[in-house]
Amino acid sequence: MLLAFFIVLFVIAGCNSTGTITSLDQDEEIVRIGYQKNGPLLLLKSLGTLDERLEKQGFKVEWKEFQAGPLLVEALNAEAIDFGRTGNTPVIFAQAADTSFTYVAAGFSKYKGSGILVPNDSDITKLEDLKGKRIGFSKGSSSHYLLIKALETAGLTLDDITSAYLTPGDARVAFEQGTIDAMVVWDPYVASTELESNGRLLIDGEGLTTDRDFFVATETFKEKYPEVIEIIIEEVAASSKWANENPDELVDMLVPILGIDEAAIRMMIERRTYGVEDLSEEIMEEQQEIADIFYQLDIIPKSIKVRETME
Repeated sequence: MLLAFFIVLFVIAGCNSTGTITSLDQDEEIVRIGYQKNGPLLLLKSLGTLDERLEKQGFKVEWKEFQAGPLLVEALNAEAIDFGRTGNTPVIFAQAADTSFTYVAAGFSKYKGSGILVPNDSDITKLEDLKGKRIGFSKGSSSHYLLIKALETAGLTLDDITSAYLTPGDARVAFEQGTIDAMVVWDPYVASTELESNGRLLIDGEGLTTDRDFFVATETFKEKYPEVIEIIIEEVAASSKWANENPDELVDMLVPILGIDEAAIRMMIERRTYGVEDLSEEIMEEQQEIADIFYQLDIIPKSIKVRETME
């Protein structure tokens, strides 16, 4: 948490005292967008189409990379960024911590690229076999929720396993060393583990989670620049369409950025469809279920109503 605090301070240092839009000169303003590797905003940044379009409107885009969703939403709360993308659980934690933000749009479900991995020679063949096992996953992440739902279908709870709270990178090392029995994670880690670390996908997220992206903004920015948000979402949709129609070019783009084997990148792309959609009642219900489960399990400190940040 201390590290996150200093990272946010570092980001804020590059902004003005108001923490919203920074003037370059009388005719140009800066829009600060937070992104993570292997997300839809990375594609948008790499294509450069948003920068070109907003430049014509008198805005310059500043791209700020974050290693994880919680750090991104902390920066959003500090108004160190104006807009960003994160997964389905960091926004739950953010709202429970009274972070000031608003949902803008949702990404398409990517459940096929999230799942529970076991070693190829493991005797774990069904979810019931996870009882008593040591399982690595990132606490508070989409994988945390996926694991809860998966165990539930087998009549198990987190009390029936030994939880090892590990980042995806650390979980991969523990998986390879055999110090955990299973790992819950998302692509491209799933794909690379399957292809390079003798991992077997026990189950993916089908029927358990949609594992969506969410696009979020500060309330200040959304109120002041609704036309800029509209342009960003339009360009996310256009870059998503490009990604779906040009898988070979997308592989070439992502391999050097992610530093992961081409075969793993291709596997990841083949089981994901990029896209953006409006917030709906169904999506609100999806998020509310996550929030309710996390509250019931004392993972978040209070009950929340996600509708309050979606409307």
